[in-house]
Amino acid sequence: MSGFSIHGQAAAVRLLERAISDDRLHHAYLFTGPEHVGKTTLAMSFAQVLVCAPNDEACRRRVAANNFPDVRILEVGGDEDGPRAAIGIDAVRDLISAAHLRPYEGLRQVFIIQDAGRMTVEAANALLKLLEEPPPDVVLLLLAEDGESVLPTVFSRCQLVQLRPMPIAEVAAVLRDEFDVDAEHADSLARLSRGCAGWAIQAVSDQSFVTEAHQRIERIVAVMEEGIEGRFAFADEVARRFGRESDRADGRAELHAWRRWLRDVMLVQQRRSEDIAHTAWRATLEQHACAMSAADVVGWARALDRTMDAIERNANVRLALEAMLLEAPRLEGGSAA
Repeated sequence: MSGFSIHGQAAAVRLLERAISDDRLHHAYLFTGPEHVGKTTLAMSFAQVLVCAPNDEACRRRVAANNFPDVRILEVGGDEDGPRAAIGIDAVRDLISAAHLRPYEGLRQVFIIQDAGRMTVEAANALLKLLEEPPPDVVLLLLAEDGESVLPTVFSRCQLVQLRPMPIAEVAAVLRDEFDVDAEHADSLARLSRGCAGWAIQAVSDQSFVTEAHQRIERIVAVMEEGIEGRFAFADEVARRFGRESDRADGRAELHAWRRWLRDVMLVQQRRSEDIAHTAWRATLEQHACAMSAADVVGWARALDRTMDAIERNANVRLALEAMLLEAPRLEGGSAA
């Protein structure tokens, strides 16, 4: 049996299929994994199986189009009152009220909570009551990048389903076989995707995904090669993003991109250039690998990890970044790809 349509998440699919076939469906699941790894795709596919009768393709199409009354998505975003930076208690209360109604058309009601780690504490505590006493025909699907971002009492009441990045070669094969992408471009996109097939698939038709990735690298290279003024300007820019709740994810992405760049520098130093993600930047990576010792790169990567951890613990973003950049070695003579 299968009603699931998702690339590269066989273990997660088997877990969910077994729960259905053994009639041991949990009332709440927490899907974790990096952005674009397939959490939403799997959640929608699972929802189709949960609310639609077997072989009811019309029902499945409506769920896929987010046009089915018994499948509802709660997410951070805008509403009639303006943009939301987090999922607040009012939205969760509305969800709870709806959950106590009978299914309108489907076999069950399914509620998908995107960015579950961005629920306020009050909202998470309100949801906890529903998790403790769930209606029999309701399934909650919480989506988050990691379990640590979710309130521990909420986490403990969910069945954990971990989604992991695919091997790069498998992502490239999907792009070649299903989207008619030439081998070289498929390999490049697969590497940039970090094994997240959703990112790679979207990048096939939307060049902005690749453009944004390269723009981040341009900024990182510039900061690594500039003096203290340029570095402090970068710290100020990223701090401003973290200061706006709606831009925090973009700020995190900037720092994650830096960590991936340093990983590629390490690979070049270890003579493993065939494994780098940023193939278009090979020459610059080689320059950075020559300009720094292995100890420099490892030290910088560890300092970056410590800084990211401090920021997540609500340290002053600008001061944390400035402290890291003051300690980092300065590169001379690099050039962009």
